[in-house]
Amino acid sequence: MAGRAYRAGWKHLLRGMALMAVVLVGTQANAGSRVALVVGNEAYGSVVPLDNPAADARLVAENLSQKGFDVTLLTDAGQIELNRAIAQFGRDLRASGEETTGLFYYAGHAVQSFGANFLLPVDVSLTDAADLSLVAVRADAVLRQMASAANRTNIVILDACRNNPFSDIPDMNDNGLAEMKAPTGTYMAYSTAPGSVAMDGLDGNSPFTKALAKEMQTAGLSIEQAFKNVRSTVLAETSGRQTPWDTSSMTQEFFFTPPLQKSAEEVAADQFFESLKRSRDPVQIVLFLRTYPESEHFDAARAMLTEVLDGSTTSAPAAPVVAAAPVVAAPQVPAPTTRSGPSASEEELIGKAQASGQVEDYQLYLDAFPNGTFAELAKMEISAKVAKDPAAPVGGLAVAAAPEPAAPAAPVEAAPPTTEDLLFDTIIVSGDPVLDGRTIAALVAGSPLFPPIDGLPEAVWKDRACATCHEWTPEALCDQATTYLAEAGTRSLSKQHPYGGGFKRVLRDWAGGGCR
Repeated sequence: MAGRAYRAGWKHLLRGMALMAVVLVGTQANAGSRVALVVGNEAYGSVVPLDNPAADARLVAENLSQKGFDVTLLTDAGQIELNRAIAQFGRDLRASGEETTGLFYYAGHAVQSFGANFLLPVDVSLTDAADLSLVAVRADAVLRQMASAANRTNIVILDACRNNPFSDIPDMNDNGLAEMKAPTGTYMAYSTAPGSVAMDGLDGNSPFTKALAKEMQTAGLSIEQAFKNVRSTVLAETSGRQTPWDTSSMTQEFFFTPPLQKSAEEVAADQFFESLKRSRDPVQIVLFLRTYPESEHFDAARAMLTEVLDGSTTSAPAAPVVAAAPVVAAPQVPAPTTRSGPSASEEELIGKAQASGQVEDYQLYLDAFPNGTFAELAKMEISAKVAKDPAAPVGGLAVAAAPEPAAPAAPVEAAPPTTEDLLFDTIIVSGDPVLDGRTIAALVAGSPLFPPIDGLPEAVWKDRACATCHEWTPEALCDQATTYLAEAGTRSLSKQHPYGGGFKRVLRDWAGGGCR
């Protein structure tokens, strides 16, 4: 199609930028090592045992392993074993470098005393509150290891406080955990609010850990949003009796599952759409719609085209384009007829169609004004609606595809590539009255003879320089022209072009000489 060949140069320019952006996104999303220590204590000897911490720890460890963490899993650990594991966790963080993400997860009994939190090993035995630091493990020991490693991102998750096993011991009647101060770059998450009690769960996992494991699977979900979702889920499941809590001093984004990497085509569409929001050029908008019909921005671009065309019809006529002066006298192309603005009835019909959004109303407009100012818009709206609902009535108009360009009067024979000295500013001698006596440089600055995109309204292409709807720099043109040298590219020489098929052959000859 003419539109496809016409936009090839522009797509080539953005593709390189898009590929670079995709590489950068992938690099950032996966930067640094991931190290985790996961602990689940439930088989207590001297205090009330719990049902789910070991299963919770295994569930978290499995999910973290899938997300690229080097996981150490510890279940039913005694005091010595837990202290050794925390010390080794710190060594692993220091050895992995500052870009490492460290994560510590603990499920089991934990208590607070005099504002400090303690994790309870399964061999804990306590009769006096003064002995707590001798038989338990301070939770801030983990934070000290993280601070020593000086890595930029750390996560501490405590699914504890399921009850107070020492409530009958004097000075041990504080419920829940105290909020802890963490080094910069740390995310602290608690299964319940400070001073509150968490639930162990009735179906094999705690409500908090079960919700967390689910949120870990969502690609592109930030850790902040993940724990907001966990909070909502746990509140709903516990009928408001348990409120997960978190606090953050993180300086970098973190995702359990990194965002899905966009293809080069999607990144190019994003960049093109951003340029449309600045330029609001109707030619560029239509080019976007034809080039990226599957883009997530398609509907927004179509709405933008409606707004731009609607505004342009009531504005003053566009200033005439100053055509580039030919190097030598060239045959004159008849001046285009000035298009008058839409009539009141035309505006009324298109307004009704836009208000209702019905295929029938757009068809009614086309029946009355098949070549009207808003015909292209109406066809595109009908095509979009039919694509979503094939049963929608469309009348007699076939709109599923853009009309094929008129075939040339006679097949064009693909001439072999030439190395003649045809330069960017050399006068063309081709036997084509439209081209002869001009240069490639002059033609680029001129106006097309017919729509660069099939069905494009005259209001958005006539008397407009070709360069406004195409990146027609010498470099981009060379990339396009080089495709005509290949055997597959010669087949496109017979297809239409804003200056006719002859201009493609000129470009091919220019490329054959090295695009000088």
